[in-house]
Amino acid sequence: MAAPRLEIDLDKIYHNAHELLTRLSERGISVTGVTKAALGSVEIANTLLQAGVISLGDSRIENIKAMRLAENGAQIKDTEVLLLRSPMLSQVTQVVRYADTSCNTEIDIIKKLSVEASKQGRTHQILLMVELGDLREGIMPEDLIATVREVIGLPNIFLKGIGTNLACRSGVSPDAANMAKLSELADLIETTFDLTLDVVSGGNSANIQWALNGAQTDTGRINNLRLGEAILLGCEPLQRQAIDGLHTDAITLVAEVIESKRKPSQPTGDIAQSAFGETLLPNDPALTDRGIVRQAILAIGIQDIDPDGLQAPAGIEILGASSDHLVIEFVKGELLVGEEVAFQLNYSALLRAMTSPFVSKIFTHRQDAS
Repeated sequence: MAAPRLEIDLDKIYHNAHELLTRLSERGISVTGVTKAALGSVEIANTLLQAGVISLGDSRIENIKAMRLAENGAQIKDTEVLLLRSPMLSQVTQVVRYADTSCNTEIDIIKKLSVEASKQGRTHQILLMVELGDLREGIMPEDLIATVREVIGLPNIFLKGIGTNLACRSGVSPDAANMAKLSELADLIETTFDLTLDVVSGGNSANIQWALNGAQTDTGRINNLRLGEAILLGCEPLQRQAIDGLHTDAITLVAEVIESKRKPSQPTGDIAQSAFGETLLPNDPALTDRGIVRQAILAIGIQDIDPDGLQAPAGIEILGASSDHLVIEFVKGELLVGEEVAFQLNYSALLRAMTSPFVSKIFTHRQDAS
């Protein structure tokens, strides 16, 4: 089998999605299944739809287009798809053509979407994103009413709802205060303009702990979450803790050994910058002399994965990486050339591996979609 590769168990992804949908539905919250970490994988998108997500979301219009046009994407064609990242002006035509809804913060972009939607004879739906502390994208709350006033006056544009994004740039956690603020803003919009917002999207996988905290959580107006990491990796992003009842090994990275030798643990010679501009400090563990160690090189590197996002199996330690090589130390048995090593991944490593054309994606197809 080709290596390096991602082994993707669709059964486990289905289970994770179905479990989260079931639990969240009890709180009145629907799920948009996010495919951006999967590079818009049609196989994963179809699995999420089979599990019951109401819509799909991706941050790249290229992924959305590919899913829409895929031969095995028939179900996706009839599904609402949300562009998660604010549209680029240069891609407005594609956004209107391939995405039903887009997250937006800039009125100039929304006006261009209105013009393009009129040209295409379509109505494009808008989710206005609100800044609630994480300092990534979002309209400041005090500017939201003025923005809504402009948006609802534009032809071929429908204000579907509002949303927010937390824990992505600054790590700000979703909590009772910021979720209550989003609910208040939804109420204010509806009262001010005598309209109904279909969606109040509270955030991403970082919202799982808040949303599933039982009777202690008042979900207010929040009726949607956009979930990717929680489904694919079975953990919540705030502390990277496993979610009870979910699989954390739905996706595994496998890489092949291309060198296996005994080598000194300490480099020799003058130390300058590495290929990626890093310099070992005098107290760095890599400069500690531990004698001769058993070292292997795997045929995968920083071009393909985030080495810091890999969890090695017991008895193996990741020593470092260059663009094409992952260097490991093994303490038990022997690793022979041609053997394979399997790793668990965090979100960063998964995102990069999915994006790399040098990492094969092998899907285990579900036998029963019930």
